[in-house]
Amino acid sequence: MIDPTADVHPAAILDDSVTVWGHTHIREGVHIGAKTSIGRDAYVGPDVRIGADCKIQNGAYIYEPAVVADAVFIGPRVVFTNDEYPRAVTPAGTLKSAADWIPVGVRVEYGASIGAGAVCVAPLSIGAWATVAAGAVVVKDVPAHALVAGVPASRIGWVGRSGRPLLPEDGDLVDAATGDRYRETDGILTPLGAELG
Repeated sequence: MIDPTADVHPAAILDDSVTVWGHTHIREGVHIGAKTSIGRDAYVGPDVRIGADCKIQNGAYIYEPAVVADAVFIGPRVVFTNDEYPRAVTPAGTLKSAADWIPVGVRVEYGASIGAGAVCVAPLSIGAWATVAAGAVVVKDVPAHALVAGVPASRIGWVGRSGRPLLPEDGDLVDAATGDRYRETDGILTPLGAELG
């Protein structure tokens, strides 16, 4: 379902099961996978890749060349930047054009969640099943399963596939909702069994 007020470029490729809500702008070359929902007033830049089963909430701005894997949640008013050195004009004082800068992207891996109002400053990668807290400003890569918060964002814990914080148990970390077990070694979390995604 595509709302009639949405502006979807004819060269965008959307699975037939994608939902696009009102006043959303989807640019040329975008690819969006099955059953993904794009909320009202969102913007998806040229050639952005968004996987299947994603929820992109109202007012999210995803600038190219972002890549979003399957099963990712992007909360309302989240912004992905794409210019490391933003200026309106060149050093000579002329208006910048596409030829005057190289876009850099944000990559989000399987199952990650980004809370409302977070800003992700490219270039960076957000690992599988990670959670970015609402209002965070992310300026460096986020490891898989990390829970990051603050300005600038830093890791304050670990989360499981359920999104809940992992709890210590017998020297491991456990997702109480799923029973998944993990071990942390030198700031890296390793699953102790099979994991989806």
